[in-house]
Amino acid sequence: MGDPKAFLNIPRQEAGYRPVSERITDYSQVEQTLNTNSRKLQASRCMDCGVPFCHWACPIGNKQPEWQDALFKGKWKEAYEVLSSTCDFPEFTGRICPALCEKSCVLKLSCDQPVTIRENEAAIVEAAFREGYIQVQHPQRNGKKVAVVGAGPAGLVVANQLNLKGYTVTLFDKDEAAGGLLRFGIPNFKLDKNVIDRRMKILAAEGIQFEMGVEIDVNHLPEGFDAYCICTGTPTARDLSIPGRELKGIHFALEMLAQQNRILEGQTFPKDKLVNAKGKKVLVIGGGDTGSDCIGTSVRQGATSVTQIEIMPKPPVGHNPSTPWPQWPVVFKTTSSHEEGCTRRWCLTSNQFLGKNGKVTGVEVEEVEWTPATDGGRPTMNLTGKKEVIEADMVLLAMGFLKPEQPKFAENVFLAGDAATGASLVVRAMAGGRKAAADIDHYLVK
Repeated sequence: MGDPKAFLNIPRQEAGYRPVSERITDYSQVEQTLNTNSRKLQASRCMDCGVPFCHWACPIGNKQPEWQDALFKGKWKEAYEVLSSTCDFPEFTGRICPALCEKSCVLKLSCDQPVTIRENEAAIVEAAFREGYIQVQHPQRNGKKVAVVGAGPAGLVVANQLNLKGYTVTLFDKDEAAGGLLRFGIPNFKLDKNVIDRRMKILAAEGIQFEMGVEIDVNHLPEGFDAYCICTGTPTARDLSIPGRELKGIHFALEMLAQQNRILEGQTFPKDKLVNAKGKKVLVIGGGDTGSDCIGTSVRQGATSVTQIEIMPKPPVGHNPSTPWPQWPVVFKTTSSHEEGCTRRWCLTSNQFLGKNGKVTGVEVEEVEWTPATDGGRPTMNLTGKKEVIEADMVLLAMGFLKPEQPKFAENVFLAGDAATGASLVVRAMAGGRKAAADIDHYLVK
């Protein structure tokens, strides 16, 4: 440790966001950065705990204390080498990971002031790109071929890991460019697509073959490969099958998010196909990160109002005694998008969509109460009979995704990411990609 007492003297300092009045006028990244000196001071706060819970909580096993110490000492290259030994793409996780590590940091558990691990991670990888520490590798080929179906976080990790081991990897994806939900689900104001393109150029230069815009039937995989990895994610969004669902103006969240990202890349859509919130009262159904992304996008598109409803109760602020560590803390969360203008409500279920002339005009909602289970299991939802109508010209469904059912595959076909586990975090998909790559390597060399 460079400064064993830094955590006593240096408070947590986050980079923060650009001013609301400025950021809602564009789709540039909302998060700011600290200067180099301040970033090193934040890294110095790491206590180098005897049992690093941050490392334990990280799905990919990042060695946070090691690279925090290197960062504090100004050894940026060493910090990146340690970081990249466990994380294939820290420029992604450093921007969008919910930082399970920080929720387990001893400084979080003791005084609610965790080390800024995620921001430090992003700073390290950006320095690595800036200083030229990231160089194109030229692996020696071993003569075996692997097909990876799906170019999201899991598929990219599988392809990267196997390519570096010498396999000839072909990456297939139904979309026109690689990235999966990183590219087509997460808004640019959280993850600029230039960050993805920068890495894809490196992967292509290292020998990964990209076959984009190709729909692969997993029941009839292309011939000529020694192994396959299915990384197709969770393509089916959870629907809300209530009366009025057929009305125009009701969309899945990704219909808006993916289209807006494509528009920013220069694509155009007919007027009758646009999913745009300009001049509309928007209702977002679903209280997770995807719902939050819909809020920020709606605000930027010019919505007159945005309301977000959630069927679950409003979480407590700061600490939730029902989710003690090491559980994920279910507490009230305000995202950058929430700050930009949104009415938030909880304990509401949707009964029916209301419309006029075939277009949605509102949603009848009903207040619910939750009764805790006596055995510690799932609580019971009870309708209260208290109904009301929320006016809406556009409804966005952001209620998660259904776990896909996979066929029985041959022994040389592997699964990774959400295709295997159901919808989860990007960092968990990346961890699954690493495991699948190791399993494929073990299978092909045995």
